[in-house]
Amino acid sequence: MAMLGGCAVGPDFVRPAPPDTDRYTSKPPPEATVAADGHAQQFTPGAAITNDWWRLFGSAQLDAVVRQAISNNPTLQAAEASLRQSQDNLRAGYGVFFPQGQAGLSASRQLTAPLQQGSQTPGTVFNLFTASGTISYALDVFGGKRRTVEGLRAQADSQRYESKAAYIALSANVVNTSIARAAYAAQIRATEQLIDLENQQLHLAETQVRAGTAPYSTVLSVRSLIAANQALLAPLEQNASHAAHLLATLEGVVPSKATLPDIDLTGLSLPMDLPVSLPSDLVRQRPDILSAEALMHVASANIGIATAAMYPSFSLSGTYGGASTTLANLSAVSKFWSVGPTATTPVFQGNSLWYVRRAAIDAYQQSQATYRQTVLGAFEQVADSLKALEHDAEGLQAQIDAQRAAGEALNLVQANYRAGLVAYLDVLAADAQFHQATIAYLQAVAQRHQDTVALFVALGGGWWNEQRPAGKGEAP
Repeated sequence: MAMLGGCAVGPDFVRPAPPDTDRYTSKPPPEATVAADGHAQQFTPGAAITNDWWRLFGSAQLDAVVRQAISNNPTLQAAEASLRQSQDNLRAGYGVFFPQGQAGLSASRQLTAPLQQGSQTPGTVFNLFTASGTISYALDVFGGKRRTVEGLRAQADSQRYESKAAYIALSANVVNTSIARAAYAAQIRATEQLIDLENQQLHLAETQVRAGTAPYSTVLSVRSLIAANQALLAPLEQNASHAAHLLATLEGVVPSKATLPDIDLTGLSLPMDLPVSLPSDLVRQRPDILSAEALMHVASANIGIATAAMYPSFSLSGTYGGASTTLANLSAVSKFWSVGPTATTPVFQGNSLWYVRRAAIDAYQQSQATYRQTVLGAFEQVADSLKALEHDAEGLQAQIDAQRAAGEALNLVQANYRAGLVAYLDVLAADAQFHQATIAYLQAVAQRHQDTVALFVALGGGWWNEQRPAGKGEAP
């Protein structure tokens, strides 16, 4: 009983304390971004993060794409299988706390050698049938078995958080790719509209050349600009195709069989109320931080396992069986049994056990450094996202002003050209400037949406607020 009540050697794991800070950036963040395109995003410290945050973009098509990916993505399925594997390994590990029973049955034909016992009699040939049962129980005096199960439990926790991280990464990739695909489609439409306008201008220029009111160089200039803008369509269409193929892969289908909805960039609603988790909460909710913490727990348990291996081990065992030369008399002839404790202790291992323990300590120190680096990276991502949203709003408003000015300038130049006040090259320059401003505006809109996605991901994705029906298991 004294041995059964022994303590587990090795350190008891203690969760790391959160960083001693109350904000992510050097200066307190503003309560809201500047108003851009009629929208100012509000930052709410400590607000709850919904687990299906992508629905805040107000697109049923986007929600459908994300849910299709969640239900069919192979990477996520692999993460779930790894989680089940680690949980089954933990269940298997619990077996060390129970008695181990074994049964054996053997049959053999043997030839004796009496000379081995100093007898000169000839040997005999006979059959031997043996049946036995053994029960053993390992006494976990120094806690090596308990530390092993503790490590398996922490490993299962780590894999659970890895599964959550895969879920968040998948949803973010689907949303970002959908936004990028919508932005490419919008840029293609804007470029095609400009080309249509320039074709109209080309028809007008050709008419003027035939009438002798304009030089032929005007026609060549318009054709050159149309060709340049048509050349811009190819990379945009390639990027759109690449985004579509990536979405198909994320959904778990081959690109040739994917059915993707057309999402309008301007139809996406920008989330206005943005939660900002407290730094002390971030380290308890981001899956990558929690996974790094669990791996640190595994390394701590391994120190206990290595330490326990340096101490004696104890076990109780009992065996009962029978042997006979005929199978029919096996239960009645030559009974045998044994019962008693066993103790083994390492005497000399060439310092291998000592250095195994030192290696376990080194691995724990490595896991501590990895954990700290993971926390620093998480804080960096949140800080980057907050600053990006501030600058996105400022940049978007500047692009809106630039597009408005370019549009007004184009209208004015076209009117002056029709009145014969300016040369046609001025119209071409205004066309190019307006097109560039339009493309830059669409890119700024997409960037603002994607940086909003980055903030939700940097804060952990809200997986802990998942609503589950009663009696159901966890979703990934």
